[in-house]
Amino acid sequence: QVQLVESGGGLVQAGGSLKLSCAASGRTFSGNVMGWFRQAPGKEREFVAAINWSGGNTLYADLVKGRFTISRDNAKNAVYLQMNSLKPEDTAVYYCAADLNISSNFALGQGVHQYDYWGQGTQVTVSS
Repeated sequence: QVQLVESGGGLVQAGGSLKLSCAASGRTFSGNVMGWFRQAPGKEREFVAAINWSGGNTLYADLVKGRFTISRDNAKNAVYLQMNSLKPEDTAVYYCAADLNISSNFALGQGVHQYDYWGQGTQVTVSS
């Protein structure tokens, strides 16, 4: 199995920045599509960003395009989410996820059901 552990969340004022990290261990990591999702109280878990095995292809939700950047370092078994120009509506628990289907590298997905392993989440709170 794959173990995923997020870190880097916290409290920040609107307009500020945070960088989230996801450390992976257990099963092979470098060949997997990795994604970031978030879930606010009373709302469904929603897609944020995804990245293919090489880091050369990314997908972003419309609401975070131009503000968030997903990246990965396979040598470190890590995935990152740089969040800039944060807004109060970005407040949520952020989760990293791994998609073990190799075919997903050819067409990045944004559905929760497409991902097989999840981290415990890290809280991001943006104050106004």
